[in-house]
Amino acid sequence: MAVFMSFCLLLLFLNQSLALDNGLGLTPQMGWNSWNHFHCNVSQDLIKATAKAMIDKGLDKHGYQYVNIDNCWAASSRASDGSIRSNPVTFPDMKGLIDYVHSLGLKFGLYSDAGTKTCADHQPGSLGYETQD
Repeated sequence: MAVFMSFCLLLLFLNQSLALDNGLGLTPQMGWNSWNHFHCNVSQDLIKATAKAMIDKGLDKHGYQYVNIDNCWAASSRASDGSIRSNPVTFPDMKGLIDYVHSLGLKFGLYSDAGTKTCADHQPGSLGYETQD
């Protein structure tokens, strides 16, 4: 038991790790996600304002690069061709929004769900549509 405890203490004081020194993975992926604060109260205008604020506050210079819309961006049903549509009231021009976020030098992400419905149970999930979505 004393040998085991000594080994554990030794591990605590080791301050080295084996890793490639190639500049990759120095920070996690950094960005903003709408869910924690806004839940389903999201809109195109809110996302545009948030993306602009990220740039105005200089967050991009500190590694923030993602703007992710979580749940509640989609319409309540799929289009006739089976594709997921954005909510026409809250996100009337999804392509324009994505283009705007990209024009700021940021990356854009959308939430989806592997089930038949999203977690908020309002929009269609991707089950059975994985390839199409």
